[in-house]
Amino acid sequence: MTRAAQFYIGGQWVTPLSAAGLDLIDPATERTFARLAMGNGADVDRAVAAARGALPAYADSPVSERVALLRRILQIYRRRYDEFAETMRREMGSPITFARDGQAVRGVAHLEAILKVLDGFAFEEQRGTTRLRLEPVGVCALITPWNWPINQIVVKIAPALAAGCAMVIKPSEYSPLSALLFAEVLDEAGVPAGVFNLVNGDGPTVGAALARHPGVDMVSFTGSTRAGIEVAKMAADTVKRVAQELGGKSANILLDDVNLPEAVSRGVAACFTNSGQSCSIPTRMLVPHAMMEEAADIAKAAAQAFRLGPTDSPATQLGPLVNRNQFNRVQALIQAGIDEGARLVTGGTGRPEGFERGYYVKPTVFSHVTPQMTIAREEIFGPVLSIMGYESEAQAIDIANGTDYGLAAYVQSGDRQRARRVARKLKAGGVHINYPPADFLAPFGGYKRSGNGREWGEAGLREYLEIKSLVGYGED
Repeated sequence: MTRAAQFYIGGQWVTPLSAAGLDLIDPATERTFARLAMGNGADVDRAVAAARGALPAYADSPVSERVALLRRILQIYRRRYDEFAETMRREMGSPITFARDGQAVRGVAHLEAILKVLDGFAFEEQRGTTRLRLEPVGVCALITPWNWPINQIVVKIAPALAAGCAMVIKPSEYSPLSALLFAEVLDEAGVPAGVFNLVNGDGPTVGAALARHPGVDMVSFTGSTRAGIEVAKMAADTVKRVAQELGGKSANILLDDVNLPEAVSRGVAACFTNSGQSCSIPTRMLVPHAMMEEAADIAKAAAQAFRLGPTDSPATQLGPLVNRNQFNRVQALIQAGIDEGARLVTGGTGRPEGFERGYYVKPTVFSHVTPQMTIAREEIFGPVLSIMGYESEAQAIDIANGTDYGLAAYVQSGDRQRARRVARKLKAGGVHINYPPADFLAPFGGYKRSGNGREWGEAGLREYLEIKSLVGYGED
């Protein structure tokens, strides 16, 4: 990928000011396949200056022009759909089938969603004699993670463009190529020069420079809670708006009236989504104590049925983790589960049999996990499920809520009214009842240390808008 050595600033592909670089490693083979240019503070200054210069004209552009722009972006994205899938297969080890059907599809979904939101969205409304006006927040720093590359890129860029903002994006240095490919799409679609800018780099250098920069009005960050805290601290000196989508440790409550084989099998599949590298997946399965043994047997069979293999094979269901550091971290957490007394149902430490290379992890299930154990408290980010027991519905709710996180939660029941009652008591930004399909218009974000603010749909658009009251405007 020739663009790996370049940044996109002011409507042009430019040579970085920094000479630093990073080898990109294929997670399935552990072989280097590209070298990424890594930016510094001077690159950030150049990108922010371009965004500030482009902001006034774009902020004043008619909404109809922004809608037309987003439609062109969607059209070009669809044309290059397979390129996005192949890029994410290579850069983060996503199996090609999931890269197409789970990863690349998110770009289409979020672009279509923002176009639906804009259809009839009121940027101005009258309240008595006061006129309320929604205006773009300004220059936005968009810092995205490696685990859902195009999803997190589009879910920030699309509403920022829709709102009339200018932006600088720093994608994760571990999955940057899909962002560079999307920059090509934006360039072809005719995004005005300077409205969109891209600088690659790491968090302590480029991410920190963006968070601190006086020319940035807002930071939208997705990543770990630890890093999110640092971003918020750095942004505080200039009183930026900070929107954060951080970690999760989602509970999946299986009530005693469920179809257990179906509920457990689907719960395992949900937990192993994206090789377990997702912040909102159900990693803690809560079952009545009386169902623990049966649930563990079902989960074991479901986990062992997952097909691991080369990422270019359409048959592969579970790919490697993104890099060596992530692999080692997950190995340590699996060992912690064993050491602390959880029952290892299947999986465990080490690579799966037959995999001498690649950051593959054995599909792992623990049962008899207690709330105090490390694997019940820490976000693992690998294909590891913890099954926990409860005595009563009230205790299940307490266990589900007994975490620092509150991004998502899940409830399964044969009685929809009962599931709704439990869902209302869960402290999470999104609660999923009986494994529903994704709703790309529903707000996405968390309670507690899972962040603040929301993405997706109308809620995501409003994050990029300031509200102005024109008092005494009059009714005519």
